[in-house]
Amino acid sequence: MSPAAAPTPFSPAHIRETVQKILAEESLPLIVQAGHPVLRQGAAHYDGQLSDAELGQLIGLMRQVMHSAPGVGLAAPQLGIPLQLAVLEDRFEVDGDLAAVRKRSPLEFLTILNPRYRALGAETAAFYEGCLSLASLQAVVVRPESVALDFLAPDGTSVQREFTGWQARIVQHETDHLHGSLYIDRAELRSLSNTAEYSERWAEPGIARARHELGFLP
Repeated sequence: MSPAAAPTPFSPAHIRETVQKILAEESLPLIVQAGHPVLRQGAAHYDGQLSDAELGQLIGLMRQVMHSAPGVGLAAPQLGIPLQLAVLEDRFEVDGDLAAVRKRSPLEFLTILNPRYRALGAETAAFYEGCLSLASLQAVVVRPESVALDFLAPDGTSVQREFTGWQARIVQHETDHLHGSLYIDRAELRSLSNTAEYSERWAEPGIARARHELGFLP
């Protein structure tokens, strides 16, 4: 685990200016890649830095970027915005065996502000993960199988939901982004694979063969 990230130096005014600039662009913004400092800073707690209209527009834009990538989640820092905001949605059709092993079920579109999660029970799961901010890489990450997530909805309502399986993995991955952590901080580094190698060799429901041949999680 990496040490706690330093908080963003962005002021509320700077955050709003950054959002307004991105919303004014005619094309979709690029996804920030690993090495950019915004991904290693603790994003600002959302407490009304944006108007309701700006927040709604930003959420809509983030959903577009997520779909275009394509991905199942996107955090505001991935657009260079150090704000505790993420969007999640998993509607991809996947192989039945893969879905069963990974406990992957559809996740309807969800926006989370100021999220925090905690593990429910001691059970963990280990699978390959990728990230839109680490293009062309995959690695195995061990994560809690089930989590409880506390967050704010865009209308300011406090919400707690429980997630399990692949949905729990998405929730954890995106929440980590908001606290300056990338999945590689938790990854089994001997499993690290170029996406082409992953697709050719390890893109199967479980990780048993990769674990044996690459020598991780003995």
